[in-house]
Amino acid sequence: MTKSELIQRLADRNPHLFLRDIEKIVDTFFDEVTDALAKGNRVELRGFGAFSVKHREARTGRNPRTGETVEVEAKRLPFFKTGKALREKLNEGYDE
Repeated sequence: MTKSELIQRLADRNPHLFLRDIEKIVDTFFDEVTDALAKGNRVELRGFGAFSVKHREARTGRNPRTGETVEVEAKRLPFFKTGKALREKLNEGYDE
């Protein structure tokens, strides 16, 4: 699902709201999550999951094409851990 599809689905479920207001709400939500993660905070949505930031130290890597060693800078990466309710919903009736 794309952001625009999410906005449209919310608009369909809430016909009493203006589309521009729903867009503003969705943008604000994503901005707040992004800002919290940028500050190093954890964002937890009960039943859905938790967003956090993982720190990766600088290291020496290898270019897979040439085999040449490359220095990889330290970085912070977003990490998402699913909540119990989401995991259960995904696996309802799942037979392999």
